[in-house]
Amino acid sequence: MATQSGRGWTSESVGLAFSRLALGIIFVVSGVGKVFATGPKALGIEGFAGTLAQIGIPFPTLAAWGVGLLELIGGILLLVGLLTRTVAALLAVDMAVATALVHLPNGFVVSDGGYEYTLVLTLSALGLALSGPGVVSLKRALGRTGS
Repeated sequence: MATQSGRGWTSESVGLAFSRLALGIIFVVSGVGKVFATGPKALGIEGFAGTLAQIGIPFPTLAAWGVGLLELIGGILLLVGLLTRTVAALLAVDMAVATALVHLPNGFVVSDGGYEYTLVLTLSALGLALSGPGVVSLKRALGRTGS
């Protein structure tokens, strides 16, 4: 098993880069849609705040900005492998809340608005929060070790 403090390029550690890329791309696209109202998930802050207000989230505009910026900036940080554990933990909470408040009542299947997709994102982000970025990361290139 790969350790984050080790110097080895093990398949497990290199594989973490692929997990970071998968989540990073998804969250950047989602964040761009929320913050800049463009792309395949173009909702914008107003649209997203409206959705949050409908499900009873307090201060929906502030929450929309928080989630949008977390997903955009957090996605970028995952892509480069910097602050991976912290960002992934925050994104796991983000997706767990989305799962519980929005998708859980719709059942499992994603095509029915269910929690299938957000559950995968939650658990994948949690995995990165526990494992760290791996050796193919900006953190590693900067010579930083530890969490």
